[in-house]
Amino acid sequence: MATSLAVDQDVLRNAIKHEYEEVAAFPTKGFHFHTGRFLAARLGYPATRVDTLPDIAVESFAGVGNPFALGDLRPGEVVLDLGSGAGFDSILASKQVGPEGRVIGIDMTQAMLDKARESAAKLSLENLEFREGYIENLPVDDGSVDAIISNGVINLSPDKQKVFAEAFRVLKPGGRLQISDIIVGREVPESARNNIDLWTG
Repeated sequence: MATSLAVDQDVLRNAIKHEYEEVAAFPTKGFHFHTGRFLAARLGYPATRVDTLPDIAVESFAGVGNPFALGDLRPGEVVLDLGSGAGFDSILASKQVGPEGRVIGIDMTQAMLDKARESAAKLSLENLEFREGYIENLPVDDGSVDAIISNGVINLSPDKQKVFAEAFRVLKPGGRLQISDIIVGREVPESARNNIDLWTG
């Protein structure tokens, strides 16, 4: 069931896009959340993996956890990154699945997609692609994905049931989810659900 919102979904999406366009363009400007290498270290990403990446691949990272804490991906797997942003997790995933695997990053923010593609090209990662789209309507074939990763993005969707239905649609039988996200243990007041500023973070 979609969350009941007094705000228009397109208005909400545009506000989220604007916020993350800023993160893509000005990653060190200072947000109400951390970014970059400091955040990756704080969330437990191994320095041996992060330190080898160029700044462009790390500086706009704005996750809330580490989906790889649930286990490394397997060589040869097809992996989907929901809300891939500037590509940090997708890049790490592409290195784990190797040249026989494939990683698809989905994001709705053009500035993030541009940055992610630039990073992938700089690192010569031919097993990695980024597609524009919404996580509620994935541009991915049915039953084509071994694993889905996501980091701090599903909470931004007002229709989480649709997100998980789409995840189920694209996963192969026996496929898995490796997600880090924000959850709350109690009912969110309507005033908060209808506050765009609270959604965009």
